[in-house]
Amino acid sequence: MSESKTTTDHDEIRRWAEDRDGRPAVVRTKGEGGILRIDFGEPEETFEPVEWNEFFRIFDENELAFLYQDETSGGKTSRFNKFVERSRKS
Repeated sequence: MSESKTTTDHDEIRRWAEDRDGRPAVVRTKGEGGILRIDFGEPEETFEPVEWNEFFRIFDENELAFLYQDETSGGKTSRFNKFVERSRKS
């Protein structure tokens, strides 16, 4: 069975993403910042690449946590992730 984890540790998030060839990105909205995403290189017009510093500034300002999975239930490397409110982290 696959298990998901939650973290707010910047180094852990960056390491997880880079191990999967992911890069920080945002989807710009009308407000400041944007919706955070990890870009794995699939064509996605709305993704705007950003530096890790800006990514984590938005992450912290919005009090987010990173929910992710290391492996699928079949034992393969997983890219499942999403951003959740810190108050809801398990």
